[in-house]
Amino acid sequence: MGGEAPEPRRLTRALSIGGGDGGWVPEEMLHLVMGFVEDARDREAASLVCRRWHRIDALSRKHVTVPFCYAVSPARLLARFPRLESLAVKGKPRAAMYGLIPDDWGAYARPWVTELAAPLECLKALQLRRMVVTDDDLAELVRARGHMLQELKLDKCAGFSTDGLRLVARSCRSLRTLFLEECQINDNDSEWIRELASSCPVLATLNFHMTELAVMPSDLELLAKNCKSLISLKISDCDLSDLIGFFQFATALEEFAGGTFNEQGELAKYGNVKFPSRLCSLGLTFMGTNEMPIIFPFSGILKKLDLQYTFLTTEDHCHLISKCPNLLVLAVRNVIGDRGLGVVADTCKKLQRLRIERGDDEGGVQEEQGGVSQVGLTAVAVGCRELEYIAAYVSDITNGALESIGTFCKKLYDFRLVLLDREEMITELPLDNGVRALLRGCTKLRRFALYLRPGGLSDVGLGYIGQCSGNIQYMLLGNVGETDDGLIRFARESVKLRKLELRSCCFSERALALAMLHMRSLRYVWVQGYKASQTGRDLMLMARPYWNIEFTPPNPENARLMEDGEPCVDSQAQILAYYSLAGKRLDCPQSVVPLYPA
Repeated sequence: MGGEAPEPRRLTRALSIGGGDGGWVPEEMLHLVMGFVEDARDREAASLVCRRWHRIDALSRKHVTVPFCYAVSPARLLARFPRLESLAVKGKPRAAMYGLIPDDWGAYARPWVTELAAPLECLKALQLRRMVVTDDDLAELVRARGHMLQELKLDKCAGFSTDGLRLVARSCRSLRTLFLEECQINDNDSEWIRELASSCPVLATLNFHMTELAVMPSDLELLAKNCKSLISLKISDCDLSDLIGFFQFATALEEFAGGTFNEQGELAKYGNVKFPSRLCSLGLTFMGTNEMPIIFPFSGILKKLDLQYTFLTTEDHCHLISKCPNLLVLAVRNVIGDRGLGVVADTCKKLQRLRIERGDDEGGVQEEQGGVSQVGLTAVAVGCRELEYIAAYVSDITNGALESIGTFCKKLYDFRLVLLDREEMITELPLDNGVRALLRGCTKLRRFALYLRPGGLSDVGLGYIGQCSGNIQYMLLGNVGETDDGLIRFARESVKLRKLELRSCCFSERALALAMLHMRSLRYVWVQGYKASQTGRDLMLMARPYWNIEFTPPNPENARLMEDGEPCVDSQAQILAYYSLAGKRLDCPQSVVPLYPA
């Protein structure tokens, strides 16, 4: 009373976030709170608040994904995050999956294994994708981390053999996940599965699907007997009739893929196959009309179904899918047709992921009703409103179908569309307005791919993609735009894009370089199929600190003239540019020219 009025309390930076010497937030509390922040972008933002938060983030970060193996050195990663429990490293560009990257391109796992396996004392999980992994690398890994390694994922990797896998099985007794899908593995007949069954009793997931590894049914049966926690098994080709014993012992199995019907039409041979009662995810190979009834008894509980490698007709797809109302994930080929997608729309109201791969363009198992168009996509968009992921090869498409997806698929975060060249005429091109409506409607999109035919998207449409890209971080575009102006218009609006891939486009080297300068968030770009020079000289316009530029020159024997008389070199020319804290890479093959840093 009578004294001076108290000074109003001000929330200072130190008080509110615990920064500075006077911060009141205890260290233990910050560690605890940071542990609940899992999103990498949120972690990155938190680490920039102050030095204290940066240090706590470094000590508490459990998982890191390195999006490109040449973007940072293993030593720098170790210094930044010394207590990692899980590490994922991605190697070659995605184009390697389509044969567009030479085998000797690089992306060797050796430095990552030799420099990190021993120092990262908390490491329990390692994932390498599209990298070259040798048996020596696996030996180095198990020497350092074999006693505590719980998860090893080698995704689309090459360079190792079953000898290395046997060493992993023998040495990693705590292994719960071994993932080898689509790897190129030398099969030395080293009984690695039997070793895995004997040494890894806690194994829960084994995947060597889409490999050429031989498999002995007796080894799988031993695996089921010893590994009571096995819930997921995806294998290479093995006749389903030889797996009767395995299924009897694999009582916990929930996911299976890779079993084959080597003798189509012999249903009696497979009549004794009884799947485990918990099975809810299935992918069978070479299944035809006569073998399809084997799924019927438990089709109602299936949540995931992969029919990409079957001999089913459009009618078969309709019949089978009508019995699967609880599907969350469906993978098919475009033989499903619009009629089959209509059944999907009517039946699978919970569907979250839909993948429609390219079928046999020459006929084969395709039939008259096969082929997916705007009719099927529209039906799915209206009927399956829980969709989060759509990837589809289509024979025809319209603006209206894309607008329907934007109107009804509000949960979509990943959309990929490829327009095939099977049909001579497309109903409606360009797709400018449809693409704009889709992007405006699907505000949760983070990944977007659009591969069209010439004339599929004008410069105006390309500008729409930039304007409406919202929070999209990854984009693949093919056969889009008309001129360099369209590319520049797109680039000026793509403020949050971090990764871009371009194929079969009409843009000049100069325009590509200028476009990269406009995209401030871009961290990685790969281009193939443009108006390339023999030296890539104009690409130097985008040179800047920490920005590596690599150029794969075109083959001069395939050079030709455009209609305007200007030289246009074959689409084999490639550009790869990316931010890197590791500097110039030292393992470039002769086919790749490092332009910057020189």
